[in-house]
Amino acid sequence: MKKLFLNAYLCVLCPLMLSACGRDPLPEVCLTADVANQSVPIPGGQFKFGDQRYYSDEGPVKVMQVDDFNMDKTEVTNGQFRAFVEATGYITDAERGLSEQQFPNVPAEFRVPGSMVFIAPQDGVASSLADWWRFVPGANWRHPQGPESSIEGRDTYPVVQVTHADAIAYAKWLGRRLPTEAEWEYASRGGLDGASFAWGEESPHAGKSKANTWQGLFPYQNAEQDGFAGSAPVGCYAPNGYGLYDTTGNVWEWTDTPYGPDRKRDYGESGYDPQQPGIKVKTLKGGSFLCSDNYCQRFRPAARQAQDITLASSHIGFRTVAN
Repeated sequence: MKKLFLNAYLCVLCPLMLSACGRDPLPEVCLTADVANQSVPIPGGQFKFGDQRYYSDEGPVKVMQVDDFNMDKTEVTNGQFRAFVEATGYITDAERGLSEQQFPNVPAEFRVPGSMVFIAPQDGVASSLADWWRFVPGANWRHPQGPESSIEGRDTYPVVQVTHADAIAYAKWLGRRLPTEAEWEYASRGGLDGASFAWGEESPHAGKSKANTWQGLFPYQNAEQDGFAGSAPVGCYAPNGYGLYDTTGNVWEWTDTPYGPDRKRDYGESGYDPQQPGIKVKTLKGGSFLCSDNYCQRFRPAARQAQDITLASSHIGFRTVAN
């Protein structure tokens, strides 16, 4: 069962928010709250959904129609999520833990309150994916890396350690919802239909940093050319053509679409991930600060990832939409 949890993560690296020695302190705000806490209209239309140049689960490319909707300008922040919690008394899944009645097949050590945190390997020491991720008791949205960590002073950073149900609860509180995969991909393209990236074809690492992704040799060396070792405050990089920030990198984002490796098949509401069969999975989009050229190139609009709906992680957040 532990391997089922660990195998869900293909783009990962240490989420510790530490700046390199001698660097200036990380910024606390890139967009003020009155600018960040907005939604922008996304005009509907047809677009090429998917890509056939990278990973097999992104194809085949097909023309999709999307209706008008509006979308959060940024990923939901710690400050926004705190307002929801204070108004409703909501307790996240990571804070509650999993019940034995609902999840009898989950080992007891994974049912306690907590969530997944990455423990970085030492440079030069052989390791594998199964060695990196650990279920840390006490890790949650208030303490993303474990009980000793904190989001104090980080209200403008994207909230993480939220499950699919947590994201749904927040969206419903606002009278909104999570995007479908097609809506998310259409919006993230910003009008550049068929382009590899949200800004066109230029590499994310060419010229000025365009997004918060991983630079260097994963998982040992992070050049931090974009200014961050972990997540960044929302809105630190240029918006796309629709005025959306961070649809590339920073944190993965939940959608409400079940994941399946073959888009020609219908896997039903539970979806299907061959790396964790029997687990209900939804589709994540956008990549994160943990994705790299040499390990996973999932910092593109068409890129997608399966995620267990009950498992929170330190590099997964969300944004909401409305019709």
